[in-house]
Amino acid sequence: MPTFAPKAVKTPKTSRILGHIKGAKKGPTAIIFCGIHGNEMAGVKAMSQVINKINLLSQEIRGNLFAIRGNLAAQLKGQRFLDEDLNRLWTKERIEKIKAKEASTRGIEEQELLELHHLISDIVKVQSPPFYFIDLHTTSSKTLPFLTINDAMINRKFSSLFPAQVVLGIEEYLEGALLSYINQMGYVSVGFESGQHTDEASVENNISFIWLFLFFAGIVAEPNEIFLEGHRRRLVEAAQGTSNFYEITYRHQIKKKEEFLMMNGFESFEKVLKGTVLAKHNGKEIHARQDTVLFMPLYQKQGEDGFFLIRIIPKWALRASLFFRWIRLENLLVILPGISWNGPQKQALLVNTKIARFFTESFFHLLGYRKKIIDKNRLIMYNRERFAQTEMYRHEWWYDHRKSQY
Repeated sequence: MPTFAPKAVKTPKTSRILGHIKGAKKGPTAIIFCGIHGNEMAGVKAMSQVINKINLLSQEIRGNLFAIRGNLAAQLKGQRFLDEDLNRLWTKERIEKIKAKEASTRGIEEQELLELHHLISDIVKVQSPPFYFIDLHTTSSKTLPFLTINDAMINRKFSSLFPAQVVLGIEEYLEGALLSYINQMGYVSVGFESGQHTDEASVENNISFIWLFLFFAGIVAEPNEIFLEGHRRRLVEAAQGTSNFYEITYRHQIKKKEEFLMMNGFESFEKVLKGTVLAKHNGKEIHARQDTVLFMPLYQKQGEDGFFLIRIIPKWALRASLFFRWIRLENLLVILPGISWNGPQKQALLVNTKIARFFTESFFHLLGYRKKIIDKNRLIMYNRERFAQTEMYRHEWWYDHRKSQY
């Protein structure tokens, strides 16, 4: 029988731990974040219901499940953030700078980050692997439910189990996301966007996703197949039967004090034709430059991302990507002109685009690399595979499993 232990982990604010379920047997450790953005409460509501339900079930629970609230101060105000976006602060450099500050000079989100960082560190230090990190979100526009992941194979294999869209490469456009930081630690980390902020269906989609996740991760050891099939069916219907892999091709950035207005009625994963007016930025119309797919159009006051554009990744490209990573093709690339390792640890490539112009970004994406621009002619390409603690997950049932067919 599971036990409910909300005070099992020491933290500056005990209310930050929404729940801690400790199983009777040893197993994985799952950490689920909800409300990293304070106006996205569907995950908090869903997680509370799941925790209450688990305590009523007689089925066996393995390992540990931690449900953690994100930006507590912003949640109380019902705002995305108060000083700055908590989901844009998670870089090693920024965390060290925040730690070095006097407590009285830290911003609200900086203090929230330190408390979360302390809690994550304690959990990883004390609990047993394998570790799974989930971040629950909603969007300001209508959307099909979808997952966002950093493109490491452990993330890709695990996310493919869910009957929903999967979007790769967001870390190339957003610096300081929580899951990108977790991914640099090498753990499975998956974001789930369940729907629009205020739509009650977003809560239900989150509930279904959480139950499926608990089964896939092995927290629920002996699942009720009828119960789980109901949740799987709900996500299938919410996703309209689609479960493609996409990659982001463009981000429309909004800087401070700029005016941005998204045209009404757009939804994520909506196909738009070349020439369609998408938004007005500082009074200037923004048109689609080609036929494309719209992703996360902004319909709220706070936020730096006006919209994204995405495209489907063909299945042959996904298979080729797996093969190229398996043979470590990048080890051969450094003998070519214009490409070298960006340090002795060989965790990134330095690419001179003026010399190595014969390689496209899409090719590097196949190998798991995502770019960071240094200047006009140079890119640093970071590889998520070199951070991934693959051995931690190699013996999990899903690692060599094409797709769950329960």
